[in-house]
Amino acid sequence: MNNSDDSFIREVNEELRSEQIQNVWKRFRPLIIGVAVLIVLGVAGGALFEWWQARESSASGDRFINAVKDASADKSDQAMKELEALSKDGFGAYPVLARMRLATLKADKGDAKGAIADFNALGQDAAVPGPVRNAAKLRAAWLMVDNSSYEELASAVEELAAASSPVRNSAREVLGLSAFKAGNYAKSREWLQLVLDDADASAGAKTRARTVLALIAASGKLS
Repeated sequence: MNNSDDSFIREVNEELRSEQIQNVWKRFRPLIIGVAVLIVLGVAGGALFEWWQARESSASGDRFINAVKDASADKSDQAMKELEALSKDGFGAYPVLARMRLATLKADKGDAKGAIADFNALGQDAAVPGPVRNAAKLRAAWLMVDNSSYEELASAVEELAAASSPVRNSAREVLGLSAFKAGNYAKSREWLQLVLDDADASAGAKTRARTVLALIAASGKLS
């Protein structure tokens, strides 16, 4: 008898649950369907956006590679046109890469002034990632050694020589070289000694610093 009662109760509960579900469905069917549609559209939209990103990135990558190939094949004018266009309408990181490569090509063609301006523009562009900005500033600084005064170079790159800067030794090295070229041996020695004293400075940077410091010592202009 008890088994019969339990079975009956289970059937009644199942019937009630079924009826409740039906009532909920009837009452909230538009909302449930709407939410389901939004979920499906969201997933589909995300997949479509990822596909579009991959396609655009691949297309920009192909354009960049073609420009690099043209530059290597002595078609620098054509390469510069391609890079100029890519810097304006490229996708992802390729506009920045195009701007860097374009500035490099200008330097290779002897347009140091244009290359310096382009590298400095990249270095001041807040939309460009920090490490790339630093690299651009340093590229400009190395060109400025032979094309600008020490004061101009220092105003552009001295902030990178701070103790907290990840590129401090590269900045100190170019500052020291520029000061040496300008005949400011005291300032040159000051910058290059910082390179020697920094445990994180590369062996190459320290070797170059010692070479210039030896030249300063040999000049006899500093005791």
